[in-house]
Amino acid sequence: MTTTICCVFNIASHYRAPIYTLMDKELECDFFIGDRLPYVIELMHYESLKGYKNRLNYLHIAGNFYWQQGAISLAFKSYKQYILTGEPYCISTWLILLLNRLTGRKSYLWTHGWYGNETRFKILIKKLFFGLADKVLLYGDYARNLMLKEGFKSEKLLTIYNSLDVEEQMQIWQNLKETSVYKEHFKNQFPILLYIGRIQTRKKIELLIEALNELIKNNSPCNLILIGKQTDETNIHKLVSYYGLDRYVWFFGPCYDENILGELIYNADVCVSPGNVGLTAMHALVYGTPVITQNNFTRQMPEFEAISPSLTGDFFTEDSVEDLTKKIMDWVNVGFERRETIRQNCYKIIYEKYNPNKQINVLKEALNLH
Repeated sequence: MTTTICCVFNIASHYRAPIYTLMDKELECDFFIGDRLPYVIELMHYESLKGYKNRLNYLHIAGNFYWQQGAISLAFKSYKQYILTGEPYCISTWLILLLNRLTGRKSYLWTHGWYGNETRFKILIKKLFFGLADKVLLYGDYARNLMLKEGFKSEKLLTIYNSLDVEEQMQIWQNLKETSVYKEHFKNQFPILLYIGRIQTRKKIELLIEALNELIKNNSPCNLILIGKQTDETNIHKLVSYYGLDRYVWFFGPCYDENILGELIYNADVCVSPGNVGLTAMHALVYGTPVITQNNFTRQMPEFEAISPSLTGDFFTEDSVEDLTKKIMDWVNVGFERRETIRQNCYKIIYEKYNPNKQINVLKEALNLH
């Protein structure tokens, strides 16, 4: 069988392995993957894909603009359909889109799309860029609705969402139960707040430390576990010491063992991401733990849409320690029966939307392979 689908991506993060593997199996794509690393991330093993053909070299042009060396030649090969990372800053992608238009080949852009804070100039550029694609595959309905308001036709916009390794996580989830992991560490039975993800400035974890201090001052003590690698210089440790919170905060550090992570997330009361929330939301929800994050959606990642107030988490007023403290208090005092209902709500949204099977079906719809 001749491969007719060409995938041109800027990078392949480790978490993408399940969906790319499924595409490799069911769509029989050829993969050309770039080496752009805007920050330190764990990559998947490209060679595990039988359709992996070549790595595309990142070439910086100016500002945020770049070129993928080796990409343009792919537009002159025998592929009929192209799935491309939808970054307007990639000049070689613009040329592939234009060449495909001229030769009658199909282009599909996989992208964040719209954020809602675009300047007039960015709106113009994005309209031209996404207008060149036959279909746009979006991470969320929020971006889709914004693009509809900008005049894009509904049939051109498909929501593909995002996913982790839900199959593995489901197997772990089936064996999870409440354990004494936090009682043994903290030597108390206070509610557990959890943050999981890279420790970065933009995640505003300092707000969570401030809220923890307020909770303790208001006789609603909680414990906090921070899971993840520190990639930015922050003052979190100093803030914890300043408020005398050392015995309430567990700096767990990075962890890549999903069995350990499953136990820690499942036994937490609520996950809090005070800045933006991305994969953190999916990781928490798949193990039944609700998520709290800030309410300025123009500064959010697409996965915030998985959070529904009163069902799977909540939103607090951006940068407000007072409102964050209030929202945490609401969610750590839900009672056993409602907590079990919340668990089911969290699982449901992941298994309905945020999984590789959902994504592969969206791709097949876009490619007319159903």
